[in-house]
Amino acid sequence: MEWSGAPARGFQTGVSLHSHTLHSREPLSFLYRLAERIGPLCGALKRSEAQFRGKDGSQLDLSRAWWTPPAGPHQAWTLERDHIERRFGLAALVSLTDHDDIDAPVQLRVLGECRHVPVSVEWTVPYGPTFFHLGVHNIAPQAARSTFEELQRLTAAPKLEAITAMLRALASDPGTLIVFNHSAWDEHGIGQARHVELATQFLSAHYECVHAVELNGLRPWKENRVAWRMAQEMDKPIVAGGDRHALEPNTLLDLTTAGCFPEFVEQVRGGWSDVLVTNQYREPLALRILQSVQETLQDYETHACGWRRWRDRVFYQCDDGVVRPLMALVPERIPATLQFLVGAVSVIRGQAVSRPLRTLRSVLPQHELAL
Repeated sequence: MEWSGAPARGFQTGVSLHSHTLHSREPLSFLYRLAERIGPLCGALKRSEAQFRGKDGSQLDLSRAWWTPPAGPHQAWTLERDHIERRFGLAALVSLTDHDDIDAPVQLRVLGECRHVPVSVEWTVPYGPTFFHLGVHNIAPQAARSTFEELQRLTAAPKLEAITAMLRALASDPGTLIVFNHSAWDEHGIGQARHVELATQFLSAHYECVHAVELNGLRPWKENRVAWRMAQEMDKPIVAGGDRHALEPNTLLDLTTAGCFPEFVEQVRGGWSDVLVTNQYREPLALRILQSVQETLQDYETHACGWRRWRDRVFYQCDDGVVRPLMALVPERIPATLQFLVGAVSVIRGQAVSRPLRTLRSVLPQHELAL
C-alpha cells in the first residue's frame, strides 16, 4: 500500500472503484438518527412533519425520501478518469457503482470513448437485522438487465439461499469482481460489534464468491482498520473504493499493471492488489464531508437532467407509489428540516467561514494511518 500522494513506480494503471452518479438514491432517513443528537435539528424535523401533514393529511416518512448526487454519468466518469491521468500520469479504469442501479454504465457504453466501461452496481443485500453493500463490477453486458432485475428482486424480498445462489452465479463469470464495500459500517444502527459479527459471518459463508474487502474513502480510518483485519482474518485481498458522491475525485485508488478491467479483475481474484491512499484522504474527514455537502447544495446550470437547484434533486415516494419532488408536496416553503440543513451549510459556504476552513484543511494534522 502506498501512503503518499504519488503512486509507486512499476504501475501503469489507476483504477477508480465505487463512485456515484445522479442515478443513486441517497436516503434521508439518516436525519432521524442525527436528530437524536442535535436538538435544533430535532425541532426542525417536528416542524417538517407538521408542515407535511397540513398539506395532504399523510405523515412524513423520511425513509421514503432521498437526494441524488449532482454528477451525471459522463461527468462522473470524466472526473475520475482525468484525476488519474492528469494527477498521477497513469492510464485510467473507472467503474461507476450506483446504489441498486446500472443505468449510468449502460448509458455510457453507447459512447465510443466509454465502450469498455464495466457494467457495475452497488447491490444492497439485507441480512438479518442489518444489510450489506456489495460492489458487483463488470457484469456481462449481454445479461446485465436480467441479472440486475434478479438483484432487485432479492433486495426487495431477500432469501439467503437465493442470495447465495445469485452470488455463485455472478462469481462463475471470471470477468466479474465482487467486493464487500465498507464492511464495518453499521449503517443500519444495530451496533458496530454486532454488525461486524454478522459481516464476518456473511463473508465466511460466501468465501468463494466475495473476492475482496474494501477500504473506503469516505469512512474513518478507525473503521477501515476493522475492515482490514476482517480481510486478513479471511485471507482476502483489500481493494480501494473511494465512494465519491459529490465532485471530489476518489481519494483511495487501486494500482495495477493491468491494461483492461478484466485483467485487473483477474489479478484481484488471484489475491493480488495494491492501494494508493492520496493525501486528500489524510485530511480531516469532517471537513471533507462538509465540502461534499457544499458541492451537493450548489446550483448546476448544466445538470444532466436539468435538476439545476438542490431542491430539484430531493424526492419522495408518495402513498400512491408515485415519486414526486419533495418540494412539490410542501410548495409554500422549504420543509423545516431541509431549511435547517441548508442554513447550516450556507454559513459554511460564506466566505468568512469557507476561507478559514480551506486553511484548516491545509494546516490541521493529517490522519495517522497505522494498522
